[in-house]
Amino acid sequence: MSDAHHRRKQPAIVRQQLLDVAARLTNEQGMGAVTLDAVSGASGVSKGGLLHHFPTKNALLDALFEDLLARFDADLDERMREDPMPHGRFTRAYLNAVAGLRDSPDDAGHWAQVTIALLAEPRLRQRWAEWVEGRAEEYVGTDSSVDAQIVRFAADGLWLADMIGGASDDAQRQALLSRLVELTAR
Repeated sequence: MSDAHHRRKQPAIVRQQLLDVAARLTNEQGMGAVTLDAVSGASGVSKGGLLHHFPTKNALLDALFEDLLARFDADLDERMREDPMPHGRFTRAYLNAVAGLRDSPDDAGHWAQVTIALLAEPRLRQRWAEWVEGRAEEYVGTDSSVDAQIVRFAADGLWLADMIGGASDDAQRQALLSRLVELTAR
């Protein structure tokens, strides 16, 4: 007789476990490897348990995107709390968070795969556009200059270069980042 009905239910932990497994599969094998069967098998959660949290693959991928975005937001908020200069604070945090992805292989891999999905999936593009617009509105007085926009667009380009392995050497990269940080003070 199974003691599954005697186990204490921990839906938040199971949900996060499923997202972590989906992120790992995405990082290791690409977005195509993320199937409901693969996530269920790799997580040790029954397919019914998986379907309870994520009724479709799209629901799982949307939740994975939201989870990564929440972690990115938390990183940005922490960086902004540590920055004493209000003008350009969000833009510096964005630049440094994006630049830091290269040094965090798990996060970089997750974002690389999600970025590919972002380009292909209209609903994810819409969600990203809403996030960008919301953050832009939130920091209208401090980060709405053309220079701030240039820095954020350059950060996006750096993100893409890091993702495809086309970034400059470390000295050039550091010089680029320093110059971009200077632009945030304008």
